[in-house]
Amino acid sequence: MKTERDAQKKIPYWSREDFGNSDDYRRRVHKYIPGGAHTYSKGDDQFPALAPAAIVRGKGGRVWDIDGHDYVDCSLGLGSVNLGHAYEPVVEAVRAQLYLGSSFQRPASIELEFAEEFVAAIPGAERVKFAKNGSTVTTAAVKLARAFTGRDLVAFPGNHPFYSYDDWFMGKTLCSSGVPDAVKALTLTYDSTSPNSLQELFDRYPGEIGCVITEPEEVIPQDPSILAEVARIARHNGAVFVLDEMVSGYRAGWPGAYARYGISADMVTWGKAVGNGFSFCALTGRADIMDLGGLKQNRVPRVFLISTTHGGEAHGVAAARAVLKEYRENPVLERHGILVKTVATAMKKAAVDAGLHDAIGVYESPWRVVCVFRDSEGQVSSILRTLFMQEMIRRGALFQGLFLPCFMHSDEDIERLIDAFSCACEVYGVALENGVRDMLDGPVIPPVFRKYNGCGQSCPATPCPREAECRSISDIE
Repeated sequence: MKTERDAQKKIPYWSREDFGNSDDYRRRVHKYIPGGAHTYSKGDDQFPALAPAAIVRGKGGRVWDIDGHDYVDCSLGLGSVNLGHAYEPVVEAVRAQLYLGSSFQRPASIELEFAEEFVAAIPGAERVKFAKNGSTVTTAAVKLARAFTGRDLVAFPGNHPFYSYDDWFMGKTLCSSGVPDAVKALTLTYDSTSPNSLQELFDRYPGEIGCVITEPEEVIPQDPSILAEVARIARHNGAVFVLDEMVSGYRAGWPGAYARYGISADMVTWGKAVGNGFSFCALTGRADIMDLGGLKQNRVPRVFLISTTHGGEAHGVAAARAVLKEYRENPVLERHGILVKTVATAMKKAAVDAGLHDAIGVYESPWRVVCVFRDSEGQVSSILRTLFMQEMIRRGALFQGLFLPCFMHSDEDIERLIDAFSCACEVYGVALENGVRDMLDGPVIPPVFRKYNGCGQSCPATPCPREAECRSISDIE
């Protein structure tokens, strides 16, 4: 829907017909790729029908789709790009390493060089293992914790969106098909906002929980003392305490949120932003725990830890090394903070100006902005979120409800983002008054975690008959 404000703004306004190449891509891709993408969060069911189906290239804070449209990128490769797309110092480091080779029969010398630098930069780290994806290192941390404690159970917050595609996590989601019941029983969940709920698990399963893994920050900011209490309870009860900095690492403080809070962890998992879009993840931790997977100890049974052909891929390590150098030499976090403050302030003002201060919640932390979309009764609404995403995308902002900054987001990028948000707020106001369904160009976005496919396919014409059964753990991230 075009608004009066659109005529005043120098931003795009694309219609459904402007996405012909994307529609063709969507028709073809499921014949070859289950889910249509190699990450479910990137699947076309997680975006409005009016949206790019695939991206051709990115530069700085923008991306270009297969229909030739350019967008301000608001989530940057699911948070993995923190400096900017095709950021030249990182690209140059990778380019130089590519000419030296990527993979060898013995470790690449750069593996030790960067391991020394990385461990020195990470508070509390004594050992490090490299990998190519986050699930590998979170699962490795769980395995080590079980071996170290001799306990089988692992606990994570059931109100958090994602930790791993491995069975220990997926068994506690609605997507548990294929996970044996015996495996599901080995994982427990608690409420990350309520340390008492974790203590209740230890009381119910005394001497059985070997690992507590959690992210250091909530989507809606909480008092850091809650995390400190979770850490205390875990250690007091003999469990290994693992912090997952996959999303927050390098963004939420240096080098992660836990360092900013002054909280220690037995192991920490890293990914996404540490490689600026290149595939690089890591597990750091205490020597006595991580050496269970090493070659130098012979006192207890050996843990077959991370062993992947591409874990030490040299150009991925080179990218991570270049990212670390950029953080040391440039005011990356300072720039991020300025961008977050600018965007959050403008979004809040736009919502108030449109009379939507109760309907659109704008939640700001030092490193990201998260929006929550509610209906006229104050309930979180997937339909209205879908509409808002649609209206942002048609105006050149690739937006899923959150803004993550990168070092190369320009003032022009931020201006377009704010203008698109203001226009989308006007459309949102009309939808609250007149109803949403006739304003959508396609189905409502369903939860990523749902038991059955087909959820959302009958929408927006009729409510999904399995909506309650397939409620998402979290629709954010």
